[in-house]
Amino acid sequence: LREMEEELKQAPVPFRNQMMSKIRAYRRDLSMFQREMRSTDLGLGRGNQGDTKYGIFATENEQSTNVQSQRVLLLQGTDSLNRASESIERSHRIAAETDQIGTDIIEELGEQREQLERTKSRLVNTSENLSKSRKILRSMSRR
Repeated sequence: LREMEEELKQAPVPFRNQMMSKIRAYRRDLSMFQREMRSTDLGLGRGNQGDTKYGIFATENEQSTNVQSQRVLLLQGTDSLNRASESIERSHRIAAETDQIGTDIIEELGEQREQLERTKSRLVNTSENLSKSRKILRSMSRR
C-alpha cells in the first residue's frame, strides 16, 4: 500500500484522489481482517500453547494470510495503475487528435479569412466603380 501511495504521488490529481480513496478502503479492510484474525480463537492460539508446534503453525498461518492479502492488494493496485496508465495513454491520443483537429480548423479559418478579405476588397472596388458610374451617368444626363 505504501508503494502504491508513492506511485500515486506522480499520478494526475483526479486519478490520484480516486485511487487514494481506494487505498484508504484497502487499509481499512486490511486492519479489519487483521483485527478479526487476532480475535478469532482457533484453539491454536495462546490458550493452547502447551504444544509449541501449534503456536508456530498459528504464527506461520497468520504470516501466510498477511502475505496473501498483501499480494491480493498489490495485484489490485497494479491492475488499477495499469488501467490508469491505459487511460492516460488514451487521453494523450485524444489530446493529440484534438490538437491536430484544432490546427486544421485554424488553417481553414485562415483560408476563409483570406477569402473574406478578397471579397471585401472586391466589394470596395465594385462600390467605387458604381460611384464613378453614377457620376458619369449624371454628367451624361445633364448634357
